[in-house]
Amino acid sequence: MQKDIDMRITPQQASDMEKIRGIFSSLSGIPLKEINSVRILRRSIDARQRNIFVNLRVRGYVNEEQDEPAFASVCYPDVKDCPQAIVVGAGPAGLFAALRLIELGVRPVVIERGKNVRDRKRDTALMNREHIVNPESNYCFGEGGAGAYSDGKLYTRSKKRGNVEKILNVFCRHGADPSILVDAHPHIGTDRLPGIIEKMRLRIMQSGGEVHFETRMDKLIIENGVVKGIETNRGETFSGQVILATGHSARDVYYMLHKQKIRMEAKGLAVGFRVEHPSRLIDRIQYHCKEGRGEFLPAAEYSFAVQAGGRGVYSFCMCPGGTVVPSASGPRQVVVNGMSSSNRGSRWSNSGIVVEIRPEDFPEYAKYRELSLLKFVEDLEELAWLHGGKTQVAPAQCLCDFVNGKTSSSLPETSYVPGIVSSPMHEWAPGFVSSRLQEAFKKIGDSYKGYLANEALLLGVESRTSSPVRILRDGETMQHVEMEGLYPCGEGAGYAGGIVSAAMDGERCAEALAVKMKKK
Repeated sequence: MQKDIDMRITPQQASDMEKIRGIFSSLSGIPLKEINSVRILRRSIDARQRNIFVNLRVRGYVNEEQDEPAFASVCYPDVKDCPQAIVVGAGPAGLFAALRLIELGVRPVVIERGKNVRDRKRDTALMNREHIVNPESNYCFGEGGAGAYSDGKLYTRSKKRGNVEKILNVFCRHGADPSILVDAHPHIGTDRLPGIIEKMRLRIMQSGGEVHFETRMDKLIIENGVVKGIETNRGETFSGQVILATGHSARDVYYMLHKQKIRMEAKGLAVGFRVEHPSRLIDRIQYHCKEGRGEFLPAAEYSFAVQAGGRGVYSFCMCPGGTVVPSASGPRQVVVNGMSSSNRGSRWSNSGIVVEIRPEDFPEYAKYRELSLLKFVEDLEELAWLHGGKTQVAPAQCLCDFVNGKTSSSLPETSYVPGIVSSPMHEWAPGFVSSRLQEAFKKIGDSYKGYLANEALLLGVESRTSSPVRILRDGETMQHVEMEGLYPCGEGAGYAGGIVSAAMDGERCAEALAVKMKKK
């Protein structure tokens, strides 16, 4: 017999499976000797009160052995002789699209402008040490996409867009810890994600698909309003319907599509800065304890959203026990992002703090029409580059000084390896953004006592929260509204935000393409 029970226990109790088994026995009234084993189905931390609890849903196996697999298997047939489709981009949307195509009997040909996930490490190291930005291989471009080196957080609110459990199972099938199926806020870690991505690529190739690195799509092949394939920077052509999963940083793709008259529209997004605190400070705030998290709790997370000046200001991509990294993808840019390893053991915690913006907020960019916010963000990143010293050194300011409109005379230590320089970010950042951030930080400081601390540091700029453009598609067929055979997909097309939602969108596009292919 199997029985499921919800329990609310201390972090120390939750760290010991034998203690959990004993509590299960007490709550269920089933003698301990009859409970062969227990399995955690769901886990979350409740830190709302001074006493911290862990909420668990536990399955007990009574007088029977646990024979359920930790995760469901997925069948990937051999598709080497099947009709092919092109997947442009090997981020989460592209990889999951390719794997789903294989499930559905379609041979994927994956085109990726960057390098494989291991070789990317050398280029990201050069960004950190020598401030050299390779425009084809960096924290944004390459196998695994931007998510490969920016934390691997798998939490999503987009649960109506697809099967979240299926996505997590596929990650587990390729090496992720099954704990991601249990935790309320699942997380893989930047140290473990590359190996998982490699296994996904090998799966694609073993099933008969192709993966081409350092191959950039330069043009769509269009005949009579139908996309027939792509041309690349290597002079090659690849034929087939196209899933366009190029990510939100591939700005040359937007310009290329604009030139080819592919219908798009400007899309609202959010921009701001990244704030970094000592992780012990965030632990003390969130766990209501001077000693911090102690032995049995993970590095504390936070999430907030407030209104300031009629717009939402919210935390984005919070990295407990993480580091701030450079995320420029071209010259004359300074962009920051956050990441953390699986143990979240850094001395710092960081998060993007961003303001919602819309195309109408900046009428001076209206002349660029659908590319208006793209141009705005490009100019903002160049401003950060200029104020950072024209390298990957980031402009920075103490959080309290930013709120009070003062230039920082000294800066606290930071995890950001390329370095920081004191800069009056409240002066050069667009007033629409800086004034709302100042107002929001005051509200946050009232709710999170200690958050507005001298140890807190702002780094600029956080500008890659989502795509500034939406490539228009039909909601049912997933094809472009005017171009048959083109499936705009994932974050870059304006239909996802984060690893899991991008992966789900990739699967949906693959399914729509397979249906269309069978009709032919």
